[in-house]
Amino acid sequence: MAAAAALYGADTRPVIVCFGDSLTAGFGLDSGQSYPSLLQRELDRRGYKYRVENLGVSGYTTQDGLASVSMALALKPAIAVIELGANDGLRGQPVAGIERNLGQIIEVFQKAKVSVLLAGITLPPDYGPEYIHRFAAIYPKLAAAYKVRLLDFLLAGVAGNPRLMQQDGLHPNAEGTRAVAAAVFKALEPMLKQR
Repeated sequence: MAAAAALYGADTRPVIVCFGDSLTAGFGLDSGQSYPSLLQRELDRRGYKYRVENLGVSGYTTQDGLASVSMALALKPAIAVIELGANDGLRGQPVAGIERNLGQIIEVFQKAKVSVLLAGITLPPDYGPEYIHRFAAIYPKLAAAYKVRLLDFLLAGVAGNPRLMQQDGLHPNAEGTRAVAAAVFKALEPMLKQR
């Protein structure tokens, strides 16, 4: 791929960074099956000239994201899809800290003039309704506060469906990931410029 880029000139397409955890990285999936990979294919198919960079790291928390956001900025992205918080929630971290970290990540991108799509997440029911409610409320609250676009729930229609989820019940399988990629594309499309 690098050789091809050298042969045909640098890839000058605007960059979309997908900045997240295992849900972005494509945990448990074959190469090319992560939602960022599928998103790239959909953009190409529809004639949108963007390059998608998958910066998903399994196990990442919002604290990890905040510590590594400069890596994302180094790619000079036009758009950032932020999908973080699930690992914090699964560890029962205080909601205020999760919200603060995500807010700071959004601020860093916005200061660099990067458009943000924030992907919401929720937790399995055994975390208790009060914690789940406060956790899930982080995303619409931040989207409103920072005036960024919100994808209400990354795994909408996928989570809880054994046909679309891996055996761990936390990560989508290949079919589920196709639904996730379609949802991300739909949320992202109003932010895209057709070249």
